[in-house]
Amino acid sequence: MYGGSGVQGKRDMAMEYEAQIPVLRPSIHSRRANMMVKFQDLYEFTVEGNVDDVNVLNEVREKVRHQGKVWWALEADKGANWYLESFVPSTLLKSSLKFSTLVNAITLKKLIRKGIPPNLRPKVWFSLSGAAKKKSTVPDSYYNDLISAVEHKVTPATKQIDHDLPRTFPGHPWLDTPEGHASLRRVLVGYSFRDSDVGYCQGLNYVAALLLVVMKTEEEAFWMLAVLLENVLVSDCYTTNLSGCHVEQRVFKDLLTKKCPRIAAHLGALEFDVSLVCTEWFLCLFSKSLPSETTLRVWDVLFYEGAKVLFSVALAIFKMNEEELLVTHHVGDVINVIQRSTHYLFDPDELLTVAFEKIGFMITTNISKQRKKQEPAVMAALDQRIRRLNSLNDDEKS
Repeated sequence: MYGGSGVQGKRDMAMEYEAQIPVLRPSIHSRRANMMVKFQDLYEFTVEGNVDDVNVLNEVREKVRHQGKVWWALEADKGANWYLESFVPSTLLKSSLKFSTLVNAITLKKLIRKGIPPNLRPKVWFSLSGAAKKKSTVPDSYYNDLISAVEHKVTPATKQIDHDLPRTFPGHPWLDTPEGHASLRRVLVGYSFRDSDVGYCQGLNYVAALLLVVMKTEEEAFWMLAVLLENVLVSDCYTTNLSGCHVEQRVFKDLLTKKCPRIAAHLGALEFDVSLVCTEWFLCLFSKSLPSETTLRVWDVLFYEGAKVLFSVALAIFKMNEEELLVTHHVGDVINVIQRSTHYLFDPDELLTVAFEKIGFMITTNISKQRKKQEPAVMAALDQRIRRLNSLNDDEKS
């Protein structure tokens, strides 16, 4: 990944990296008329927006260039894997750390919240998420052996995967090709056999596809998916009954009441169910809702700080639209406000500033307690639904 040697080599890489982040330049006609224009983002997804949106994206890209210089300077000063020395597992007591280590950890946390440069993202994610460690526990040939073993097997999961492939980011110049479909299929089918309890759940196709685009290699995308489902996210989020996802919805509803009481009260009066918008957020990890460059900034923090980040970001989206939401009169109006906002949320700093500064601190242990509190009600509701379906089936037979 690194060309050249020493500081000069890293400077050359930094200059090459800056050249890979083009400035978007709409035509004069488009600028004068403030027309909607289409262009490709850094990951080749087609984006539509007006000239103001283009200006925002250019400002964001300038910040990305600046962050790249910061990270490259740290690499030149401290070495290529400096961030591993600053990484502090959440299970480690902060009181047992040296002061210098703690300072470095805080610096790393701030840097990650400001964004990991796109060309460093694969190796930083792979290391800090725990994917590299997970991969190291099995033989080097694990992924290739798994893919070879399941190549011709047909299951309900593989059938659903085949159905979803052409619907996953259609129009992307690599994902929406036979090669892209084959690569995504191998990752999803491979994982469906690795964890038969999860198998395959719709939503994972978008997550795995975006991981492929970022990580570049199938094997690294596979292990990133594995660490997400097995370590980062709540268990049972993608099992058949989606019990974990239902738990997250209830936890989020409680958090909305505490953090955004005016919004929660108004939505309650409209009988608005937050799952109408949040289910997709939690299953697809915002990959279907936010622009890709914004989604990946959320994932930067997700892989370092954990699933509590999803709640912070979801709350921030509601908070950013508070005034507009408070004057809605129908459920459909609420959905339109939220979807319009997320579709054009091109500035990740705006979103993350609200998430981390206005929403307030999220404590993982408190989230875990809320989950345990909600689990019995979720399981009871799912059990009731199964009994109701069985009763309907019995009525149809008789």
